[in-house]
Amino acid sequence: MSGKDKAKAEQTQSDARDSDQVDESAQDAAERIVEEALREAESGAEAKDRASAANDAAGADAEGGPAEAGASADAEGGAPDPMETLRRENAELKDKMMRAVADAENTRRRAEKDAADARKYAASTLVKELLPAVDNLRRAVDSVPEAITAENEQVNNLVVGVEMTEKQILEAFEKAGIHRIDPQGEKFSYERHQAISETADTDLPDGTVAQVLQPGYMLHDRLLRPAMVVVAKGGRGGKGDTGGGDPSAGADEGGGVDTTA
Repeated sequence: MSGKDKAKAEQTQSDARDSDQVDESAQDAAERIVEEALREAESGAEAKDRASAANDAAGADAEGGPAEAGASADAEGGAPDPMETLRRENAELKDKMMRAVADAENTRRRAEKDAADARKYAASTLVKELLPAVDNLRRAVDSVPEAITAENEQVNNLVVGVEMTEKQILEAFEKAGIHRIDPQGEKFSYERHQAISETADTDLPDGTVAQVLQPGYMLHDRLLRPAMVVVAKGGRGGKGDTGGGDPSAGADEGGGVDTTA
């Protein structure tokens, strides 16, 4: 190889080495540029995330603000407490229940009393219809003179039969709680007696029953019919409870005797 060729070859190798050095420098510069770009991109992404989070937080505050403000306003404005409302409703329901229970108990007691009274006084209507017949039996016996019954055995037997019939009816009345009122010689009572007239021709005390025109009847504690009587006036007792007036003035007063039978 000539000296010229050798010099050319060395020049070529030197150029190649310089070219490699240039390529390495360019590659290093490019890598630095890429790394800076990546760092900037990461920084931008973080900044964007922070901005987005701030925006979301601001939106949430904007949405929650009115509700919280309304709740606060309701609390400050005296909104009813749910527990207090429930307590009030519970008290009202309890009061209604107690009233309903009391009404039911009163209704039950009234029904029991009405049923007991119906059983106790069930015979009142029938007995009132029978009383005139019983009165007629007594009138039939009293209408026959004793002289005739003493002389005529048949008449006497008839009178005895009527008396026995009357006695059986009165015994049946007693078993049913029906009592006869025969106040001969007793003090006049406005509750059980009805004064038809007064008489002064008697030695009885003033205000005493001198004569029984029609006996009365009681059904348990209820007056079925008052006894019709004649009351003594101006007797040995002077002025009595009748006050010298008409004894029948107070005959209709109920007093302590039930007259609803």
